[in-house]
Amino acid sequence: MALPLCLGIALASNAPLVSGIVAGVVGGILVTWISGSHTSVSGPAAGLTAIVYSQIEKLGSYETFLCAVILAGVIQILLGIIRAGGLAAFFPSSVIKGLLAAIGVILILKQIPHLFGHDPDWIGDMSFQQVDGKNTFTELLAMQFKVHPGATIVGIFSLVLLIVWDKTKLKKLPVPGQLVVVVLAMVLSALIRPLGELMNIGGDHLVQVPATGGLQGLMGSLPVPQWSNMFNQGVLVAGITIALVATLETLLNVEAVDKLDPQKRISPPNRELFAQGTGNIVSGILGGLPMTSVIVRSSVNISSGGKTKVACFIHGLMLLLFVAFLPDLLNQIPLACLAAILMVTGFKLANPKLLKLMWSEGHSQFIPFVVTVAAIVLTDLLTGILVGIVVAVCFILSSNLKRPIKRIVEKHVSGDVLRIELANQVSFLNRASLMKALDEIPHESFAVIDARNTVYIDPDIIDLIRDFEKETAPVKKINLSLIGFKNFYKLEDKIQYVDVSTRDVQAQITPEKVLQVLKDGNARFVSGEKLSRDFTRQVDATSQGQFPLAVVLACMDSRIATEMVFDLGIGDIFSVRVAGNVAFNKALGSIEFGCAVAGAKLLLILGHTRCGAVKATVDLVAQGKTALEAGGNRL
Repeated sequence: MALPLCLGIALASNAPLVSGIVAGVVGGILVTWISGSHTSVSGPAAGLTAIVYSQIEKLGSYETFLCAVILAGVIQILLGIIRAGGLAAFFPSSVIKGLLAAIGVILILKQIPHLFGHDPDWIGDMSFQQVDGKNTFTELLAMQFKVHPGATIVGIFSLVLLIVWDKTKLKKLPVPGQLVVVVLAMVLSALIRPLGELMNIGGDHLVQVPATGGLQGLMGSLPVPQWSNMFNQGVLVAGITIALVATLETLLNVEAVDKLDPQKRISPPNRELFAQGTGNIVSGILGGLPMTSVIVRSSVNISSGGKTKVACFIHGLMLLLFVAFLPDLLNQIPLACLAAILMVTGFKLANPKLLKLMWSEGHSQFIPFVVTVAAIVLTDLLTGILVGIVVAVCFILSSNLKRPIKRIVEKHVSGDVLRIELANQVSFLNRASLMKALDEIPHESFAVIDARNTVYIDPDIIDLIRDFEKETAPVKKINLSLIGFKNFYKLEDKIQYVDVSTRDVQAQITPEKVLQVLKDGNARFVSGEKLSRDFTRQVDATSQGQFPLAVVLACMDSRIATEMVFDLGIGDIFSVRVAGNVAFNKALGSIEFGCAVAGAKLLLILGHTRCGAVKATVDLVAQGKTALEAGGNRL
């Protein structure tokens, strides 16, 4: 698969055909071992075609352009050293998934003409606007009138065989189905050739490798860099342009390939930049095109069973040996069978299940995904990715602007408190939303601004909170509390609301209200929306005395933590726990203390299902035994 892609990209770039092969060989033999990726295949990239074409025109010769390729490699190595590859972590996953799906769609659309023997454009053309002046859709329309019967038979046969191979036990054979398809397609092409001109698959429908006359002839045909132009301004601009675009494409492709890897290994991005930079330097010296990690070849590698770097290396080695010594054999491969292989790979990338998955993740993931797919299909790889990233960032900013804070009305034992929880990152973009939230705090109420989960707060936001605390809150008689602000913000934490039961709270509350507090707390426990509490501070607040609202008699079962079940703070209840909830004399004494001395307004008996103590007691009664008889005197 790499061979026609290498040749096609070189042809579209207006570069010598051998330059594409050189880049593919260097990517397989050299870059493979330097890269940290196990499945990524490097070589000349379709995404660089337009840039390479224009830069060759500007620089005047391909030999001068090779200097720009070498310079681009040096820049990529420097980017790897300064760890610029970390930018890969900021690519939205919806865009990466969109990239994979878009490549799949493009492979299907672009290879349909080749499957039926309509081959006016090169097989590696991935852009919507093709070099021959047509586009993806007009090529499909033109195909209706120029179908080649022989190529169609080979193409359909190859497609059906690949589908059957993947659906049956054939896939367990120790040979890749793609290789079997190529061999059988060559045999079928030879068998139908005597049936007439319509069945004869000629040179235009076959792989076309230039004859080099062996390895020595191949080396002798390599272009040589024009070193005297190395430091020209045009070469510098071209080198920087290629380096930046190749870096972006490489990081995106490696990220996407990692998602396809069945073993889910993560490729180190900085090492990848170093590897690609080294590859571009060597490729430029040998006369090759600039290279990147390539998603199409990597996808075919993975779908063919490639699991380690050895597969990538053998691909590069075989590419070199076959081009040097067996070009005539390669020139017997029908493009139709290669199109079938790419179409099956495309369907795996653009699986309808992925569309359903992205839909289930919500519009903030689905829309960037769909936009990325559409943009890549209708333009080119890099333009589509940039459009997708812009849309994804817009959704991120929109979400951040709408939800920089979380407003929760908490029902504490002493009354309602409005808790404003700040997001992980609060920038100046969130100023308007926070101003609105602060303005909506009712007069003469209790509120708390909670920054415990916040990593960064913009200075503008700190100024806003400080002004509200010192000026607005006193005027509106708002009891404002602050929690979790780091020392360098110069905002001191303070609590101005009561979140534990005090003497005043206990004196004013009725048994009916206590029961409602317990019901509300249990509802929060069940729903997982428990109140935010500072238990360390509560321990200090209740150290001099407790004023419980209720006494709860509960079982000593390890699953029952009474304060947790009712979402209460420290000191809000007196908990009496005994096996089986049996209110014997000592337990009654504790209950009497909680009610008569501590002043609790309610007594609650908390039972539970499958109580071990009750079950053991029932079993003893049914057996007519005493506890001493069943267990013996073990004290």
